[in-house]
Amino acid sequence: MLVHRGRLRPEVRVHAELGEDSAVAETGGRLLVVSSDPITGASAEMGRIGVYVACNDVAAMGAEPLGIQVVLLMPEGTADEAIAGIMAQVAAAADDLGIEVLGGHTEITGKVSAPIVVLTAIGLVEPDRLVTSGGARPGDGLVVSKPVGLEGTAILATDRAEELAAVLPGDLLERARSFTAEVNAVQDGRVAAGLGVSAMHDVTEGGLVGAVWELAQASGVGAEIWEARVPVRPETQQICRHFGIDPLRLISSGAMLVAAREPERVVRALREAGREAAVIGQVLPASEGVRVVRADGHRDLVTGAPTDELWRALAS
Repeated sequence: MLVHRGRLRPEVRVHAELGEDSAVAETGGRLLVVSSDPITGASAEMGRIGVYVACNDVAAMGAEPLGIQVVLLMPEGTADEAIAGIMAQVAAAADDLGIEVLGGHTEITGKVSAPIVVLTAIGLVEPDRLVTSGGARPGDGLVVSKPVGLEGTAILATDRAEELAAVLPGDLLERARSFTAEVNAVQDGRVAAGLGVSAMHDVTEGGLVGAVWELAQASGVGAEIWEARVPVRPETQQICRHFGIDPLRLISSGAMLVAAREPERVVRALREAGREAAVIGQVLPASEGVRVVRADGHRDLVTGAPTDELWRALAS
């Protein structure tokens, strides 16, 4: 896939590449890490989720977030209160992470029919703590720091609440909506980076399968996911079953994918930090490709970037 990068600068340590969510530049001391993300499908919590998603990408490089910039694109007729509500969520999430809202831009435009929030996170990392998506090696174990599908589960429980309330218990849907509180993976990144892991990648669009495929592309390796070992909460399982979608391909912000020579050591450290971490696969030679070993033993070969199941569920 062609990557459009303009003129490469010598100060840039990590350039734009498929599978890398952040750029890294030298500043004369610590490295500057920058990442941007749009939020389009989480209307009820888009401000808060957006902050965490952008900062998760920075944390996946081993960096400490220091601030964010926010761009709001709002449809015509948007009330001031709606904009204030999104920014209140942004400010609360930033305060939770101990970072500053550095500025941005708000625009009312007829080009959009629903709010779009674009956030750019900025962080700093010592050169010897930098982790990329491109460092995985055959023989590494693959770890996920939290159950998959938390973000997608919360979005579906919110945006399709009326439909789901007719078929699932109300307390289950309430728990599912509360998963937005776990979309923050900054601490997950801190813990893993401190162990000198091979690679990290935030699990977002395309879910766990998408994250493993992107990490494999960035590292020039193959990989195998063991479905039976992937942590999936009952709420996610039931909501995915209702929509006929695969939880391993559901947007999963809040979960950090880690490749490490000693995966069980990473799992222990994450569990000590209160995470539901698990070893869910292994890194293979590139010739093996990327595959999912299903619980019934069937092997699904992943031949391209997976489409996120969230959009299929919302369109159904």
